[in-house]
This record gives sequence, C-alpha cells and structure tokens, in this order.
Amino acid sequence: MIKKLAESVREYKKNAILAPLFVTGEAVLEVVIPLLMSYLIDNGIETGNMSYVWGCGGLLAGCALLSLFCGVMSGKHAAIASSGFARNLRHDMYYALQDYSFHNIDKFSTASLITRMTTDVTHLQNAFQMIIRITVRSPALLIFSLVAAFSVSPRLALIFVAVVPFLGAGLYLIIRYAHPAFLRMFKKYDRLNTVVQENLRGVRVVKTFVRERHEIEKFEESSKGIYQDSSLAERLLAFNGPLMQISMYTCILLISWFGAKLVAANTGMTTGQLMSLFTYVQQILMSLMMISMILVMITMSRAAAQRVTEVLNEKSTIEGGAVKEVPSGEIRFENVTFRYGGEGRAAALSDVTLTIPSGATVGIIGGTGSSKSTLVQLIPRLYDVSEGTVSVGGVDVRAYDLTTLRDSVAMVLQKNVLFSGTVKENLRWGNPEATDEELVHACKLAQAHEFVSAFPEGYDTMIEQGGANVSGGQKQRLCIARALLKKPKVLILDDSTSAVDTRTDALIRKAFREEIPDTTKLIIAQRIASVQDADMIVVLDGGKISAIGTHEELLRENAIYQGVYRSQQKGGEEQ
Repeated sequence: MIKKLAESVREYKKNAILAPLFVTGEAVLEVVIPLLMSYLIDNGIETGNMSYVWGCGGLLAGCALLSLFCGVMSGKHAAIASSGFARNLRHDMYYALQDYSFHNIDKFSTASLITRMTTDVTHLQNAFQMIIRITVRSPALLIFSLVAAFSVSPRLALIFVAVVPFLGAGLYLIIRYAHPAFLRMFKKYDRLNTVVQENLRGVRVVKTFVRERHEIEKFEESSKGIYQDSSLAERLLAFNGPLMQISMYTCILLISWFGAKLVAANTGMTTGQLMSLFTYVQQILMSLMMISMILVMITMSRAAAQRVTEVLNEKSTIEGGAVKEVPSGEIRFENVTFRYGGEGRAAALSDVTLTIPSGATVGIIGGTGSSKSTLVQLIPRLYDVSEGTVSVGGVDVRAYDLTTLRDSVAMVLQKNVLFSGTVKENLRWGNPEATDEELVHACKLAQAHEFVSAFPEGYDTMIEQGGANVSGGQKQRLCIARALLKKPKVLILDDSTSAVDTRTDALIRKAFREEIPDTTKLIIAQRIASVQDADMIVVLDGGKISAIGTHEELLRENAIYQGVYRSQQKGGEEQ
C-alpha cells in the first residue's frame, strides 16, 4: 500500500527529501541551544565573565536564527511536497477511473469514489506532510535530547526512561479503539454523499412528491452516524493530551526534587545543567506528544489509504486487442451468455445467437428486465460476455483495440447525459474536429436543429450541468446528434426516443434510412411504432430470444409481440 501511494510523489521527491533534512538540522540546533544556555549560566553569568557572556550569547543567537531558517525551509518544502502528492494522487485516481469497465465501476458507488478523491486524499495529504516533517523531527529531537540529557546527568535522565512504558501503553490503547471508529466514519461519509447526491439530482421529484421532510430525515440520520463515530474517536484521542501532561509534570517534579538536592549537595550538578534538563524534559515529552499525534494521524489516514489504493489497484476487467480497423457493421452473437458479477450469479442473457447484416435496421423489443440494454452493451465491450462470442465486422470484439471499437460504435444510452458547456461543445464529444456545418447537419438528422436555432444564442447556448435547462426530448435529440457525428459503423439507440413525439420519432428514423444507409442501426424501444419498419425485430423475454422477424411475421407468429401491439393499439384508440 505504501509503495503504491509513494508512486504518486514523482516530481516532488526533491522537496520530500529536503523537508526532513532541514527538519533534522532544526532538531539538532534545538538540542544545542539548551547546552549553550547552561554554559552561558555556569561559565558566564555566575562567574561574571562578560566577554564569555557576549561570545556565547552571540553563538546562541546565531543558532536560534539558523534553527528558524531550517524550520521555515522544512515547512516550505513539506507544503510543496504534500500538495504535489495530493495533486498527483487525484490525477492517478481519475485516470484509473477512465480505464474502468462497467464491471469495475459497479464495484464502487459514485458517492464513494467522490469521497475517496476528496476527503480521503485530503487526509493522506495531511498525513504525508506530517510524515516528512513531524515524523522526522519528533524522533530526531527525542533521540538527540535523550543523548544530551544523559551527557548532563545519567541518573536524572533515567526518569525519562521510566515514563516511556506508561506513555506507550496509553497510546496503544487510544489507537486500538480509535481506528475502528475512523473506519466506520469514512464509510458513513460515503452514505452521506450518496444521500446528498440523490437529493440534488432528484430535487424535482422530491418537490413533486413533497418528500422534503423524508430527505431531511435521511440526511440527519447519515450525519448523525458520522457525528457519533467522529465524536467517539475524538473523545478517545482527547486522552492523549492529559496523558502527556501527566508524564511531563511528573518528570519536571522528579527532576526538580532530585536535581535541587544534587545542586545543594554540590555533587557536580550545576544550576545551568539543571535548567538545561528542564528544557530537555519539555523537548522529550513534546516529541513523545508529537509522535502520538503522528500515530493518530496515521491511524486516521490508514483507512483512507486503504480506500484510495483500492481504486488505484483495481484493474480493468477489459483489455484491448491489436486490431485497429473495423471492416463493417455486421454483428454476430454466438451462443452468448452473460452474468453480472461473474460465476455463480443468475444469467442476464442465456444462449443468445443472432446475426445482423451490415447496414440493417434492427428493432429490439421486450418487457422490463428482459436484458435489452445488456445485449447491446456487449457490442462496444462496456461489458464482456461470460460465455460465447460477440463479433463486429467478422472479428471478435475482444480482438479490437478498445478505442478503435468504440469509435466505430456510437451508443445513445438509456440515461442521456449532457455536460455543462455550450451546445457546440456537447456535440463535439462525438467528433472534436467537426465543423459547424457538420454540427448543423447532425442536428437536422436528429430533429434538433429547429429548437437549437430558436435559442437566443443558437449553438452557443450554455447547457447547464446534466442538461437541466433543456427538456427530456431535446436532450435525447442532442445526444443522438452527438452520436451521429462519430460517423459510426454501428449506431445503438437504447430507448433514446422515448421522450419525443411519434412524428419526431418517425422523422428521425426516416433520416436514418436516407442519410446513413450503410450504418447498422439497433433501436431499443417500448413503442411498436418505433421499430415496425425495421429490417428485423428481435423479441427478448427473460434474457433469451423469443422470436426474430419482421413486423408482419411477428404479428402472425409471436404471442409476446402480439400482446404488446394490441395493448398499444388499444391505448391509442382510447386516447
């Protein structure tokens, strides 16, 4: 895990090395300063030797300034290194997500991925800064201070050794019980983000059904869980301060008691040495306190590190092949079976065999849950088959380079998505090099040109996030135009005209027949009217092909198709 995270340091290695070097220098100087003060008191002030006072005082001031410089430089390099580390970590996670297959994405919720890229990375950034600065400073200061204390008085320095087991036991208990609370807290952050995300995305539905109170209660429940675990962890961590204070004042009292006796008995202990020991008490125990804080931070960040490395270590279940050209739009399914989640799960598709000639228009009909979307998602390898083969242009899709395959297959998903930006910018997702004339032509084919031209700013109109400022039908038509700009060999419409009227739907299909006759077109629809003029219609039932034929053939021979047709005809007559 540490090795994986360390890969994200990259160009900030220099800063990550310089920060602990300057910190070490700062720690050495902080240990030297009390020794110089003891010499100043014993050899200068008590003897009245002013020349020694001035000389030692100047050296003391120089050490203090140098210590300040080292501290500033260590802070600067630590800040640069930690910020750069967080930047690279987010970059690496985001790029890893782009390579995920749908199977990989299904393992993580959207809210969880957002939390990992924001909250978790921030925890790791803080931990990294503490590691390259405080984690070096505290042990260095502890070791140097102990060495200096033993050089001043070995007998009194043993007091520190006696306190360490007490501190160690206390810190162990704090960390042992705090870590599980932090783990639960991070998971509940995921839940909170999910609640907020769902509420904001579905705010119109929430208000339509007057469910604001219900959503507020969901939010309060998730927030309360975070509060409970966070407050529990913080209460446990709060014992750290009193533990350190007890240890520090115990050491000061013992050193004062025994040190004063040694000074009074004139047994070699001087006033300056006793004062330096007081300073070392503070340095040693402050170092121990900082070490405990480091352990706490690492405890918190360990959970975050596990979650981040899960994203970085997740490998796409789909790897591209070497074929760089799709010969045609012919599609073949041969004995295809597919299961979500792999072996042991129920099959979503079972033993599907289907051949679609290049340039054909194919309608796909079936009830809810009949795996219509699953079938077409296998063509651009959004998922891979569990058994059997899917081929495009006579080549197994697994042999294609992924970019080549997906550039040749344009898919308008069931959930249409537009991004914040202008209409032009959204359309050019299909072809970044498309000219304005090509944009207009694609929109005319998708019956979108008329309403886009009616906007005050036309194709330069800003689309809000998620397409919130256009209707469902307008969004569908823009997504179809975007797909057409790819000039694909295979065009898949996954129930992508459900929000447009039947006249517009018919005009879109007419444009497809006339303008892109060589493109293989797969149309998933709920309305018989949307597919009745297709070259062939595939009827799916329970993940299996129930029948294949033309509109007339299916009306004569297939009970499922007949039932759908009659229900829609009856509904149309009633209207």
